[in-house]
Amino acid sequence: MEFPTPANGGSSGSREPSGAGAGGWNNTWGAEPQAPAPVVEEIDEETERQTRKTTGLAIRQLARRGMSRWELEQVLTRREIAPEVYGPELDRLEAMGVIDDASLAVSLAFTQHSRKGLGRTAIEQELKRRHIDPELIEAALADIGQDDELERATELAIKRIGQLSSYDDETARRRLHGFLARKGYASDVVRQAMDAAFAGRRSRGGSGVRFQ
Repeated sequence: MEFPTPANGGSSGSREPSGAGAGGWNNTWGAEPQAPAPVVEEIDEETERQTRKTTGLAIRQLARRGMSRWELEQVLTRREIAPEVYGPELDRLEAMGVIDDASLAVSLAFTQHSRKGLGRTAIEQELKRRHIDPELIEAALADIGQDDELERATELAIKRIGQLSSYDDETARRRLHGFLARKGYASDVVRQAMDAAFAGRRSRGGSGVRFQ
């Protein structure tokens, strides 16, 4: 006996659900994926805020006095700005010439020598303390010639010895030597400056006697 074929032409077995693919069940009622939280945007906004803070702090500090890049980095670190934030911004300011360690070194060398009467050794120590590159320090010190240094040391020695008129020559010489050495002058410069100062003292008829 033949059994009748179903009207739809399908087999007498169970039918696959509508919408099923060759690979199996396709769940069209599954939950839609949630959009990720905008973490990157929040990070970018914070970085931008810190960058603006870096710029403002750097400009204000430079307006007050000359500062090296290293000194600015110390200020920004104390303000809890991360190096990865302030680094690129300081690079940008340096490229623009706002931060200029070379010009700062020259300016400091001139000021320390002409106004404060410091010798090359003391000036070099000051620039190193501010972490200026050794090559920039060398270039700045090259502007102070040996004759300029001797002239400035002699001026200081003559002025200083006038304040030592009540001391005998030995005491005055010892004190004058210490004064010039602390100013950062080399020993040969100190000796020549002292000779000039004592020659002037003798020509003025200094007694070299200290009254008790």
